[in-house]
Order: sequence, then structure tokens, then C-alpha cells
Amino acid sequence: MELTREQVMVIKKTWAIFRDMEPRLVCDVFYGKLFYDNPPLRKLFPAEMDEQYAKLINMLNRVVARLDQLDSMTAELQAMGKRHAAYGVRRELYGPVGIALLWTLQQGLGADWNNETKLAWQTCYAKIATIMQEAAQTP
Repeated sequence: MELTREQVMVIKKTWAIFRDMEPRLVCDVFYGKLFYDNPPLRKLFPAEMDEQYAKLINMLNRVVARLDQLDSMTAELQAMGKRHAAYGVRRELYGPVGIALLWTLQQGLGADWNNETKLAWQTCYAKIATIMQEAAQTP
């Protein structure tokens, strides 16, 4: 489940397009999709989402910036996984989040979305989610 050099380049290139978008719009689309498809998840988040939006964008920016050395983020991702578990995020909730993320990317990229891009982002998300989930399982 390692990212190839080509996948890293695809992710960095496509995320650069999102960096030029209004972060609030990106987050509105992402969380709108997540909550529309999974209404019970809404209760896991605060009523006011501005801070959550900032956290999401900041984390995505950090992950994409450090894709070449993603292993250097392991401790940070493990800590985030433990925090998410404390908030009530269970293993099965990572799937809907991944679906919402990929859908958001697809909407934002339009014609630039293709199978190569999808596979790169799926691989990236799977790696991050696995690190977080494994950390959440350990005391």
C-alpha cells in the first residue's frame, strides 16, 4: 500500500488545484457529502464547523506537502487516530470519510479526474486511514 513516485506527483499536482479554491467551499462540499450520505455522523462534529474546516484543510496540506516522506508523519497520524477514537470515531466510519473525500476531489477536478488520480488518492487515503485505525486500536 505504498505510494509510487508517480502517485505522489499526481496527488501533489491535483491538490495544487484545490489550494487555489476557497477552503470553505471545499469543506462545505466534503462535509455536505459526508453528512448527506451519513446523517448520524453529524452529531460527532461541533455545530460551528469553522475550526473543523481549518483542521481538515491544514491536515490535507501537511499530508500532501510531506507525501515524499509520509513515514515522518506516522506519530502525528497515530495521535490523530487516538483523538478520533476518543471522539467516538469507529473503524467503519473511515470508509464514508474516504468516499466523501474522493467525491469532493472528483467534483473539484472535473475533467482532470481520471482512474490514475482516483487510484493515487485511494492509496494515499488508505495508508493514512490504516495508520490512524491501528493507532486507535492500541492502548
